[in-house]
Amino acid sequence: MELRHLRYFQVLAQTLNFTRAAELLHIAQPPLSRQIQQLEEELGVSLLERGRPLKLTEAGRFFHEHCATLLEQLGKVCDNTRRIGLGEKTWLGIGFAPSTLYGVLPELIRRLRSGETLALELGLSEMTTLQQVQALKAGRIDIGFGRIRIDDPAIVQTVLTEDRLVAALPAGHPLLAGPISLQQLAVEPFVLYPGNPRPSYADHVIALFESHGLGIEVAQWTNELQTAIGLVGAGIGVTLVPASVQLLHRDDIGFTPLLEDNATSPIILSRRVGDVSAGLSHCLHMIDELLGQVGVGP
Repeated sequence: MELRHLRYFQVLAQTLNFTRAAELLHIAQPPLSRQIQQLEEELGVSLLERGRPLKLTEAGRFFHEHCATLLEQLGKVCDNTRRIGLGEKTWLGIGFAPSTLYGVLPELIRRLRSGETLALELGLSEMTTLQQVQALKAGRIDIGFGRIRIDDPAIVQTVLTEDRLVAALPAGHPLLAGPISLQQLAVEPFVLYPGNPRPSYADHVIALFESHGLGIEVAQWTNELQTAIGLVGAGIGVTLVPASVQLLHRDDIGFTPLLEDNATSPIILSRRVGDVSAGLSHCLHMIDELLGQVGVGP
């Protein structure tokens, strides 16, 4: 299937007339008919009821609706690509771990999108810290927000903040009377995330318990924060989350603070060594303003 198939079908679906569609597309009617037939053969269904008048089938109506959306998105991509190529706009790819969305990141994104001082086109990708590092090195993103320290000479990492960790427990759990210690929590079954790829936030949690000579039993691995929270609510186990996650309001879970001072999780900014692009520099300046810092690293 080629892009022209989508464009040809879109015009035909709007006009429901092969002659008129061919005129609008500046092609002869027979080639248009062949292209539509090729599209139907590839899809394995009829898109048109070829009678008088011409009608769309149920499959044709579905394809027409989604085809319109795809072409609109493609148009925006092409327009932004031209603007970026002409220097009218700057592309900035941002990778983020889900738990960082409860901190400073939403306000940063809002300010970057406002375009008050620099016209930016943002690309937002949910990914773990390890995936962010890989994406940075491949040039797919320009900056990442995660929670794991990665030793890579091509990447600069800066700790922006240290979030206190809290225990997430099923509603009615006796430990919700807290604060509690890691030792009290270690006897509970755990829901840990993400399971893959590793190293991940899960390794940070395991290392925290090990630093106090404790081990935990993992009752369930999952890849998403929201899934882990849902499984805690279902009574599968408990988990540790950054305190900012308490912004979630659910009736089936509760949160309680931890006694240990080192029960924290950093928000870590990752970027390429030597990257001085306008978009990244603007983003770093915004972060400085938001955090009230002089700088965010070398």
